[in-house]
Order: sequence, then C-alpha cells, then structure tokens
Amino acid sequence: MTTTLVIAVVAGISVLLFLILKLKINAFIALLIGSIIVGLVAGLDAKAIIDTIQKGMGNTLGFVATVVGLGAMFGAILEASGGAKTIADFMISKFGLKRAPAAMVVSGFLIAIPVFFDVAFIILVPMIYALQRKTGKSLLLYAIPLLAGLAITHAFIPPTPGPIAVADIVGADLGWVILVGFLAGIPTALLAGLWFGKYIAGKMQVDAPPANNPQKLDTIPPIGQTLLIIALPIFLIVLNTVASTGVLGIKVNWIIQGIALIGHPFIALIIANILAWYVFGVRRGFSKKQLFGITTKSLAPAGTIILLTGAGGVFKQVLTDTGAGKLLATSLGDAGIPVLAFAFISAAVVRIVQGSSTVAMITAAGLISPLLTGVSLKPIELACMVIAIASGASIFSHVNDSGFWLVGQYLGISEKQTFKSWTMMTTILALVGITSVSIIYVLV
Repeated sequence: MTTTLVIAVVAGISVLLFLILKLKINAFIALLIGSIIVGLVAGLDAKAIIDTIQKGMGNTLGFVATVVGLGAMFGAILEASGGAKTIADFMISKFGLKRAPAAMVVSGFLIAIPVFFDVAFIILVPMIYALQRKTGKSLLLYAIPLLAGLAITHAFIPPTPGPIAVADIVGADLGWVILVGFLAGIPTALLAGLWFGKYIAGKMQVDAPPANNPQKLDTIPPIGQTLLIIALPIFLIVLNTVASTGVLGIKVNWIIQGIALIGHPFIALIIANILAWYVFGVRRGFSKKQLFGITTKSLAPAGTIILLTGAGGVFKQVLTDTGAGKLLATSLGDAGIPVLAFAFISAAVVRIVQGSSTVAMITAAGLISPLLTGVSLKPIELACMVIAIASGASIFSHVNDSGFWLVGQYLGISEKQTFKSWTMMTTILALVGITSVSIIYVLV
C-alpha cells in the first residue's frame, strides 16, 4: 500500500508539472488531470474520484471565492481613484525608496497577525503595484518582502489558526510560542524577505499590470482617508478576534453576535467595498457607470484565480483522501530521527504532498504529540517544537497550494517564474526558520 501511494503521488505531480511547464496546458485543466491520475493509481474508484473533486473544489472555494471577489473589487476602486498611489507616495516620503522593501516586511508582519494571509495580500497588493509604477523597479522587490512578512506571521505567531492548533496539540504555552516565533521570525524575514527579494528582483523584472484609471485625476485621495478605509476591515477582523477570546468582558449576546458578524472577513470586506464605492468613487467624481465598469472588470482576473485555487484544492483533497501525506510522514518516525528534526521533516512532507500549511501543521503535531509523552520539556522547548513544525509546514509552496496560484496571478507571472520567486522564498523561509529555532532550542 505504501509503495502504491508513493507511485501515485510521484505520477500525479510528474504529470502535473509536465502538462504545465512543458506542454503549456492551462493549469486549471492540468490540476484536475493530475488529481484524477493520483486517484486512479492510488486505487480510488470512479465515484470516489468524482466525489473528491467536488469536495476539494467546494471546501476550497467556500472562503477563497468570496474573499478574492470582494478583495478584487475593493482593490480596483482603490487603484482607479489614486488611493494606492497615495499610499505609495506616503511610504516613499517617510521611509525613502531604499527602505520601501523593509516597510513592506514590517507591514506584512504586523497585518497578518489578525488577518488571513490571502485577505491581507489582496488588500495590500494595490500598494506594491503603485510602488513599482513609481520606481520602475521589479515588482518582486516589494512583493517578496511583503509576502515573507505575511507568511512568517501566518505560520509562526498566534492568533493565526495554525500555531494555535499546534500549540494546543503539543501542550505549548501561547506566550512562549509568540516569543519564539518572533525571535525566529526576525532573521527569517531579513533573509527570505529583504535579501531574497532584492536578489530575485535583480534577476527578474516584473512590471505591475496597467493601472485601471478610466479618467484623468486632478488630485488623489488624502492619506488619512485612504489609510482609514484600508484599515477598517483589518480593525473589524481584529476586534472580532479579540472579542472572541473574552478579554473585552462583553456579556451582552447581541453585541457579541454583532461583532462576530461585522468582524468576519466577508462582512468586513463588504463594508470596505461600500465605503470605497462612495468615498473613492462617487465623492471623487466617478459616475455609477464607471464604478460598475471598474468592479466588473476586476472580476475577470479574479475568476481565473478562483478557478485555479479551486483546482489546487482538488489536488490537495485527493492526496489527503488517499492518506499519502500522513503515511509518508509516519514512516519518518520509524527512522529514529531527532524529535525537533522529525517535527520539521514530517510537517514538510505533508506540506509538499498536500499543499495546505495549516493541515501540515496539524498533521505533524498529531504525529509529534505521542513522542512527547513522558518527556520533560521546558515551556520554551515546547514552543520551539511548534515553530519547527510551522517552519516545515511553510516549505516549497507549489501547484497544490492555493497561495501559489494567488501570488502568481496577482503578480502577473508565469508558473515557472512563480517557482523561482514565491516557491523559493517559502523554502528559504522554512530553512532559516528551522535553523533559527534549532539555535534557540540548543541555547536554552
């Protein structure tokens, strides 16, 4: 059974890469074909394969489709009104052109604490477009630092779901996890974000897509107004996160439910869209017809992203349903690998096989937890286990990860270029992360 699953995974990924990179077949179709091949080789019957396709597509798109669609419209209005240019001008005036990538790392690092990776990226992507248009340098110079900051926080620092779930499973204290995640995240951000961003930008010139600006603007929105509207959905999501912990001490049920409603990414982005429509659109002289055209046009590329993300979810689902990821990770435990290394490698195997970093974290934590029974570890050592798992679960994002397609489509780069930039960045992130946390583990 083990041999069959390994063959199924290798066959599916090989065919998938061949179709995309060599035959240049549309990635949506290639992902579906690769998923079917994995299912057939692994021994799934026809009904199981079809059910898996439906399950993978539905589970993935339930959240992603709504967020991408709302985010695309919000970003289009922000860009067309000159709001993105306002932010770019402000950042350049405050940080200087040379320090703009560092500002992107910090922005991503902070914003991803309360906001999902994909939501934060979609909200902020018009800003890196505007920076590229102003400087003429490669879009990757700003995108990679931003993505690194977002990805590090998403994986390393609670209250994002992955590290919270892992900490609970292995019995780690969240305070220590935050501290170790922050300490490991600093060198990781410097190398995976700033250093690699500068390096790959020098190798690959990527321009932002043409500005969606239907009329010549005499003025651009004021910075305070622009930042307020961008920050509003982030604030609402943060408010919901804090309120759900009970820290605010709110006892009135309708207030709790109200915060839960407006603090969900769906509703928060709807509110942001309505405000952007009025403040950036109607009040700045755009006609209703122009605004309708701007938002409608924005959904065309969003549709491509949604379909590709859904197909990636299908590929992930078929690998998960066959049990390939868990079986391969379990086999590592029989090899007598040191527990910290096993935490990293098992999460990395599951991540590469099935795509989702959160699923990889939870699966690896389930494998690690029994090994810690009866072992006396300090709180900081348990926190190191969490970050080791998080590092492994971040490695080598590729075609079965929705983030791969989201990044590639929004940056306007090919699959090969996405491998060279985004995939390489996540790999550097993982390796620097495990190296940093290993040093902490040894020192304590």
